Amino acid sequence: QVQLVESGGGLVQAGDSLRLSCAASGRTINNYNMGWFRQAPAKEREFVTAISVSGGRTYYADSVKGRFTISRDNAKNTVYLQMNSLKPEDTAVYYCAAGSILTIASTYREWGQGTQVTVSS
Repeated sequence: QVQLVESGGGLVQAGDSLRLSCAASGRTINNYNMGWFRQAPAKEREFVTAISVSGGRTYYADSVKGRFTISRDNAKNTVYLQMNSLKPEDTAVYYCAAGSILTIASTYREWGQGTQVTVSS
């Protein structure tokens, strides 16, 4: 079982950037596809992006394409989410997840506790 801890969230203004980190422990993430999801108040958890084991394949929700970038450093057992040109609608709790590369949350086996991102206008 792998434990995931997100960090890097905070309060920023529209147009700013943030980089989220997802540090894994317990097991290496070398064999896990990884993803990021987010959940805004009173909304369903939604897919943001995912990355394959090798990092060679990445997928993005249309709403973040061109602004967000997922990456991974298997040597550091960490996955990153670089978020640029942030918008107020990006405000949500962001979750790191392991075990899938699909857009469906239930296909992921392990989840972090989340980190809050708030974007003011």
